[in-house]
Amino acid sequence: MKRFDKVLVANRGEIAVRLIRGAKRLGYRTVAVYSDADADALHVHEADEAVRIGAAPAAASYLNIEAILAAARQSGAGAIHPGYGFLSEREAFAQAVQDAGLTFIGPDPVSIAAMGNKAAAKRRMLDAGVPCLPGYQSADEDADAQSDATLIAEASRLGLPVMVKAAAGGGGRGMRLVHDLNDLGEAIRSARSEAASAFGSDQLLIEKAVVDARHVEIQVFGDRHGNVVHLGERDCSIQRRNQKVVEEAPSPAVDDALRLKMGTAAVAAARAVHYVGVGTVEFLLERDGAFYFLEMNTRLQVEHPVTELVYGVDLVEWQLRVAQGEALPLAQDEILARRRGAAIEVRLCAEDPQQNDVPQTGTVLRWRAPQGSGVRVDTGLHEGQAIGPHYDSLQAKIIAWGEDREIARARLLQALRDTTLLGVVSNRDHLARIVAHDAFARGDFSTAFIARHFPPARLAAATPTFRHRALAAVALYLGDARALTDALGLADEFIGWHSSHEAALQCRLGWRDEVCSLQLRVDGARDFAITDGTAQTTITVMRCERDGFHFACDGVQGKARHARDGERLWLDADACIAVYRDLTLAPAAGAASGSDGRLLAHSDGRIVAVRVQAGDTVGRGQTLVVLEAMKMEFQLALPIAGTVETVAVQAGQQVKGRQLLVQIKPAG
Repeated sequence: MKRFDKVLVANRGEIAVRLIRGAKRLGYRTVAVYSDADADALHVHEADEAVRIGAAPAAASYLNIEAILAAARQSGAGAIHPGYGFLSEREAFAQAVQDAGLTFIGPDPVSIAAMGNKAAAKRRMLDAGVPCLPGYQSADEDADAQSDATLIAEASRLGLPVMVKAAAGGGGRGMRLVHDLNDLGEAIRSARSEAASAFGSDQLLIEKAVVDARHVEIQVFGDRHGNVVHLGERDCSIQRRNQKVVEEAPSPAVDDALRLKMGTAAVAAARAVHYVGVGTVEFLLERDGAFYFLEMNTRLQVEHPVTELVYGVDLVEWQLRVAQGEALPLAQDEILARRRGAAIEVRLCAEDPQQNDVPQTGTVLRWRAPQGSGVRVDTGLHEGQAIGPHYDSLQAKIIAWGEDREIARARLLQALRDTTLLGVVSNRDHLARIVAHDAFARGDFSTAFIARHFPPARLAAATPTFRHRALAAVALYLGDARALTDALGLADEFIGWHSSHEAALQCRLGWRDEVCSLQLRVDGARDFAITDGTAQTTITVMRCERDGFHFACDGVQGKARHARDGERLWLDADACIAVYRDLTLAPAAGAASGSDGRLLAHSDGRIVAVRVQAGDTVGRGQTLVVLEAMKMEFQLALPIAGTVETVAVQAGQQVKGRQLLVQIKPAG
């Protein structure tokens, strides 16, 4: 086998940074690839060399096989690591790398092909004796087998609820849970569209849905010497829209006996396809201990750090060693003997849980990663970075290890409180609420956890506290004072805004569709008495810094971090991040969003479909446009009925956030 000493990482974001750093620790030279949108990305700076592979908008750049191979030739890289997502599970990519005389750091093309299509993989697992869910998985060559009528008939035969799934997919994309037969046709159509966009194939399969089960996966690893082992399980049950949010190892629901059974089944699955490299066999686990094969991911997983922390291994190092032709460094019994403690990971994403997890874009104004004993952060974030609509919303993984699960959970909760991401809306606070929830603390959860404990209506109803708004008003005051002292060239002690007398100021803050009027009485420039007419509080500023201030309120000291972007103020305080608009000098707000008949894009993205045309009569909540952002599709509607006056976009068009899509004339 041809050995290599330089590795090209065909990916971006946090996984590219993790792979580059991991390879460099072992002495390998590293090469990054980048699109124009990523020219200043962290993975580009971390690598020894970097090669441009495409222009912006650049989602397709990392899918361009020839461009990546050309980058390898240009840089002299002898091996390519695909990371996860993009080309990592494309048989054609693995084959092209090998045909070019390079080493593909992953399984052989034949293994990827065997497991890359869920329908074909399930048939193979049934032959291998691995427990599988009842379902319908048609043969690829049978054209009629994929018709809507056939899929609807098979779902009816299985009995609802069923899961419609993209045969070539993963990560929750192209997946729909259907409880009502009347919804099945639309679920099939939307799943096909999303699957074709994300994976280049619109083939679907149908499976009987197991409600209130756990999602438990087994980490497997094989080498070219006939060894296949597993490294225990990860519990990935905390999900939203079938995408993982929280992962942990070991699972609170798996004991040694069940671990042995699931591990044995996973190893059998890997052996059935002559698997080499790192992979994951995913199962649904019922409360009675019965488990069923879901799929095999033929790559490194997003959640691999929890396994690394619990078993004390470096899976990327193992990948590199196996790719060089070496045997696995540990036998099965040695691996299981290393298991120690527990680890939990959360995915920090640029998305808004209060608006159905809509992906968010923006510029990173402040980024502060947590530190502390047992805490690990994998990220590609840096201040000044632009987060666009072209890639997945995942921005960082925050992981905590502890001697037991409760210590890991407590460390993770503190780490989330110490994490600051300002400039783009994220799910940080939502993650903290999940980790702090009593049911999660007990380990009592399933894939229904978020839907059960955090329904959309409850999330949407959450608002910043009066104290948080008061701190925002203080932050605006301090920010204006800082700008004045900077303009006048005064010292950092804010000499320019010290006052020897009490002054009263008015402040109007906008948060989403709400407006809050506050009165501040400033005494000596450090003591603030704030009221909104019904509540009042006193805040004393103890110390100011460039990105925040220390304060005392109600006898307790705390810290607020903030950033300003035009009229918008981002504030991280009291374990809550909120973005406010400074409306003090602005005219009164207009009607609620959408009530004027204008449908605006909720984020940057691509128009997938336009469901209406001028002259159509539409109802309240009817889908008007389908928008794709960060690889997810969103059905956009208005809260009113009316008649379509204009349609301003067409399918395939790229749009910006708040761009007008459709204008309707309200009924009545």
